[in-house]
Amino acid sequence: MATGTTTTNLGKTDTDRPTATFRGPAQAGAPNLAGVEGVRSTVAGEPVVLEFERYDSPDLRLATSGIVLAIHRTDDPVHPEAFWRLDLPDAVEGEQLRIPIAPPDVEGVEPDVPAELRELVQGVLRGADVTAVGRIRRVRTVGSLRDGRRREIAEIRRDEVQLATFGEATSLENWTEDTVTISGGPAGLLDVLAERLAATGAAPAAVTAEAELDRLLREAAPPPPARWRGKKGTAGAGVLGYLAEHADRLAAEDLRARRDEEDAIHQLRVAARRMRSALQAFSPVFQGPRAQALIEELRWLGRALAAARDSEVQEEQITAAVDALPPELVLGPVQAQITRHFARARAEGKAAAIAALDGERYAALRGAIEHFLQDPPLARAAGSKKTLDAALRKADKRFDKRVTAALDALAAGRDSDAAIHDARKAGKRLRYATELAGTPKQAKQLKAITKALGEHQDVVVGRQVLRELGAQAHADGENGFTFGILYGRAQAAAERVEAQLPELRRK
Repeated sequence: MATGTTTTNLGKTDTDRPTATFRGPAQAGAPNLAGVEGVRSTVAGEPVVLEFERYDSPDLRLATSGIVLAIHRTDDPVHPEAFWRLDLPDAVEGEQLRIPIAPPDVEGVEPDVPAELRELVQGVLRGADVTAVGRIRRVRTVGSLRDGRRREIAEIRRDEVQLATFGEATSLENWTEDTVTISGGPAGLLDVLAERLAATGAAPAAVTAEAELDRLLREAAPPPPARWRGKKGTAGAGVLGYLAEHADRLAAEDLRARRDEEDAIHQLRVAARRMRSALQAFSPVFQGPRAQALIEELRWLGRALAAARDSEVQEEQITAAVDALPPELVLGPVQAQITRHFARARAEGKAAAIAALDGERYAALRGAIEHFLQDPPLARAAGSKKTLDAALRKADKRFDKRVTAALDALAAGRDSDAAIHDARKAGKRLRYATELAGTPKQAKQLKAITKALGEHQDVVVGRQVLRELGAQAHADGENGFTFGILYGRAQAAAERVEAQLPELRRK
């Protein structure tokens, strides 16, 4: 996970002080302030150079994904500063991740992107090199407008701006930018100063220089290959649209997972599972080996992320179960042991998840998904809507068969855990298929049984964890009584689900 970053507000303005920004031609003269009511003198500061340099892959993958990776520098003699900045698409406006650049910054040597920031955007870059792609250079002078008592009543911050893009689409623009901030003086002072600036050729600025650079980079980026769009209502269009929706969800959750945000790994797994289920349930839509290869890689991703998610679920459920016990049944440092056990499990699971997301196999999977959406290996059946109905009936029969096998195992007194788990997987596949096929009523009905089967699976996994916790308590010389109580309750919960299964199936 990214570490060592700080979040800060850059360029925050005081909303209590009226402010306006104007853009004029390069090297425009300063506004004539003679006769402006309230202004008696102007005090100008020394020029300061500020640079904002954007970094991206040569094909501008970050820009097209709404991500800003940049270096800020200023040669202010009082507060010199240099830092990396990263804006992600879902970041709160005005907040960026930033990492200071330690001096000395060797002139002419392109700095390396910090590992903490590179890790966050690795899913977008997928191994591509990063280089400078654009720069904004400002030579800034701040003028303080004073009244007769030498009190500041306004500030005019003048920037001589140079904007450049690099690479194949090199461009260069220059202009003057004046930002006026009123802190006192007579009413209407901002309007008067705006008129004086207009006389120099300035007009209210429509966009910031950073937004202008972003626009130029987006326009310079090669357009991504178009995703396939078939005739609306056909099986091919329906399945590919569903896959595209969850491919985009997978990409969004990738960023959240790298930021260690709550539930991100779970949602990333859900996106992968929905895509895999669609490919499996509607296999007649495709021909050749590519769909099956994608299924296998999506299954690998789900398994690679499983440990991190399972640890979260089990810790939440076992902690809740302890909290629900009467105090007299909680013997020994139970919660401390739970915390120790899962702290390590969580750390190992998350490390394994990020290692998978940083690996070449995952990068290849993301590329394969996009290629599949752009050039799908469609079979003849993709042109018919009836293909969806037939596949749905097949998935329905498969689920019914798995539930029957689970009920038979229960009736015969055999170990039914594996059979119930198989029924759960078949139920989820059917549920996702009904969502894709546009039968929400059936999907809602299926949710109750798949939720119950999921709870059963969580209990099966939880019993194993409780056995481990009880054994560890004994080895540590502690009392394992509480974990035994929890194990018994978990067993009872599993049996309740098993008893409900016939009625859930009927509904």
